[in-house]
Amino acid sequence: MAHPNPRADVRPTRHDEVAAAGSELIGGPAGRRAVSAGGRWTPVRIVALVMIGMFALGMVQKAPCYDSGWFRGPTDQYTHACYSDIPHLYQGRGFADGVIPYYESIPAELSGGMEFLEYPVLTGLFMQVADWLTPGGTTDPSPAQTYWLVNAALLMICAVVIAVCVTRIHPRRPWDGLLVAMAPALALTATINWDLLAGALTCAALLMWSRSRPFAAGIFLGLATAAKLYPVLLLGPLLVLCWRAGRWRPFLASAAGAVGAWLAVNLPVMIPAPEGWAKFYTFSEERPVDFGSLWLIIKQRTDTELDGVNALATGLVVLGCAAIAALTLAAPRRPRLAQLAFLVVALFILTNKVYSPQYVLWLVPLAVLARPRWRDFLIWQGCEVLYFLGIWMYLAYLNSEDQQGLAPGGYQLAILLHLLGTLYLCAMVVRDVLRPENDPIRRDGSDDPGGGVLDGAEDVFTLRPRHDRPPAPTAFVDWGVTGRTLPAPGSGRPSPPDDVSRET
Repeated sequence: MAHPNPRADVRPTRHDEVAAAGSELIGGPAGRRAVSAGGRWTPVRIVALVMIGMFALGMVQKAPCYDSGWFRGPTDQYTHACYSDIPHLYQGRGFADGVIPYYESIPAELSGGMEFLEYPVLTGLFMQVADWLTPGGTTDPSPAQTYWLVNAALLMICAVVIAVCVTRIHPRRPWDGLLVAMAPALALTATINWDLLAGALTCAALLMWSRSRPFAAGIFLGLATAAKLYPVLLLGPLLVLCWRAGRWRPFLASAAGAVGAWLAVNLPVMIPAPEGWAKFYTFSEERPVDFGSLWLIIKQRTDTELDGVNALATGLVVLGCAAIAALTLAAPRRPRLAQLAFLVVALFILTNKVYSPQYVLWLVPLAVLARPRWRDFLIWQGCEVLYFLGIWMYLAYLNSEDQQGLAPGGYQLAILLHLLGTLYLCAMVVRDVLRPENDPIRRDGSDDPGGGVLDGAEDVFTLRPRHDRPPAPTAFVDWGVTGRTLPAPGSGRPSPPDDVSRET
């Protein structure tokens, strides 16, 4: 049934001060007679086109490297901040020589000590498909450069999928996808590695969950985990949220779908080629402290090897997940799924022993869904862009004979900026959980538009005394400058028209 008092779509130029100010570049905020949707230029299509445009700008930024910078000189790809793993691994992991990933070992003269491909199976399949699509035998551009172009085209599809999924998860907030499409860190890091594949599958899982299709959500989550390890962390928030709401069947359906999809992808490699299949997991365990992590600062400052960093990082993740679970069960209202998904993945990133610059792609869609406020998002993105520049200047310093670039002290400052920016956004999300009236999603009276079966569900188990549980929301706040409290939809009084908010 249609809602008796349907709410209009949230327009960022009318409900967000930073978006309103930025819109002056294209004519100012939407007026009261602006068409909200319909016709040819729907929000989904506009967001998809903006995503393609920003992705193309990111490819242009890599142009100095594409023009042989990846293979000319020790520092060109760093001083131009255009490094990518993709062309290097085309040769270094045997794709150029027809090596079958996982089933065949990489020749020693190519691998640099890596016997098998060190990526999860679905990412390896993605790399292999790109290799099949790459024509060989050319010299200008070289096959490695063409391989990067083929991967870029495939990754652009993944980026569009991410933006469209975010646009469709919250039905009344279709313009939130613009935050994803216009994220500068996404454009800069999209073609460094293959992380967008896992991101697209994770966002598809969240979209399926928001449509109350938990088994399909689990399938996509299992596929995402077969491409990158971090998506499996989302089962934790689903578990705790379904526990609080007493919705065990949807969680079990999602878990079953995830396990089944992961096994379907991995078993065909795990059984006939166990050594090659296990390389990703052994490499992740044996990998030392590396770029971008808090542990690197400690290692450089104390001049110690940190041999027990795996146990320390794992312990911090376990403690952090326990704290997030306690927050979920003790919060005045059940947190939204996107909030917990962002917090648990951010926890993993903050405590991990390595932070590659493309890992920001894991968080971009989750950050938009968790807290779609332009100010906070851009503060965090600014920190990530500075880190993106910092790591390449530090690598230029390490690889140049005259050490021209960013010294270790400056790079440590760039790491701290990345950590503080992520912690800032985490703090804002936690504040929204503890004070739901500050949550941009819930200020119109919504519960969890992306929560699927959890949206509007009653609490069954919490850590709060029953008398201390707040009643269901009965009003929502106008997002204009007046901050007036208005009747909630369906409360017996008509909802205000969309033009009740201020005109900027």
